[in-house]
Amino acid sequence: MEKIGGGRTSELFGGFVTFLRKCLFKVISVGPIPNHIAFIMDGNRRYAKKKNSATVTGHRAGYSSLMSLLTYCYELGVTYVTVYAFSIDNFRRSPDEVKYLMDLMLEKIEGLLKQGNIINQYGIKVHFIGNLKLLSEPVRLAAEKAMKATANNKKAVLLVCVAYTSYDEIVHAVQDSCKSKRKEIQMLPGSLVRRGASEGFREHEKINDLAIHDIQESCKDRLHGSEARHLLEGSFENSSADVATKTPNGLIEEVEGCEMQRKVPSIELADVEEHMYMAVAPDPDILIRSSGETRLSNFLLWQTTTCPLYSPAALWPELGLWHLVWAVLNFQRSYRYLETKRKKMRED
Repeated sequence: MEKIGGGRTSELFGGFVTFLRKCLFKVISVGPIPNHIAFIMDGNRRYAKKKNSATVTGHRAGYSSLMSLLTYCYELGVTYVTVYAFSIDNFRRSPDEVKYLMDLMLEKIEGLLKQGNIINQYGIKVHFIGNLKLLSEPVRLAAEKAMKATANNKKAVLLVCVAYTSYDEIVHAVQDSCKSKRKEIQMLPGSLVRRGASEGFREHEKINDLAIHDIQESCKDRLHGSEARHLLEGSFENSSADVATKTPNGLIEEVEGCEMQRKVPSIELADVEEHMYMAVAPDPDILIRSSGETRLSNFLLWQTTTCPLYSPAALWPELGLWHLVWAVLNFQRSYRYLETKRKKMRED
């Protein structure tokens, strides 16, 4: 009977705490709520050392803290949450710790898909962000399964950065942008002269006239002033005999060289951003790093140019509701300034 009574009391107390938290969130929601919060989960090993426990204890306590903070974020109305779960640099840790972290990740990914979990409760879509081919095969397959299983969830988004660094993300984005532009170049239509080449160039004089005209027209928008007039009005007229002696292939090269330089698409800022791992989410509004550290540690370097950093002294397993509330209140206090700065950056 004592156990039953104690359990009932604990349940009532928990319900009361939840009610107070929701009341607090309603008050906070009068102001602007961040759309995206990112976390650097720092301090699990120090927490274990502080408690005179094994390192694995710190990692499990860190996961428990993550679940609590995710609940608070989604209750508050935050749509996107990103967590820095495992850096590419973390592979340099001892093999035993890396193996344990991979096993723990596999266990928790599988746990995310169970009925009644936070994922189902809040309708969360899960994205695993990073160079996933670096993960062990069981973890990679579990991550792909989780993403597929939650693909139709629309209410909120959880982005888990694993095997991730910003340097790797930026290199990946540039490489993919180059591949995309290469495909565009391959799809460019051939010039009029190139189409003529496929037919055999039966009339040599006609080819010369056509090539000269094509070169002139395609270069006009690239040449300016006296230099342009000299080339287009003087050079071709004065060297018509020389042009007439050129082979069809030589003329094609001149035409195609000028024409392709004019048509080849260049890589723009928007192209790189489109191919970022994090292109599935807007830039973070708040970045929270535990343990009092103010370093970004190669995390979201591209996406956090106007994002305030909040760094409480608490280790990650110690991070709780009030740390989150304080970060959101600071965000609300700076909201006008941040929005003005972002608007100016977009205009520039």
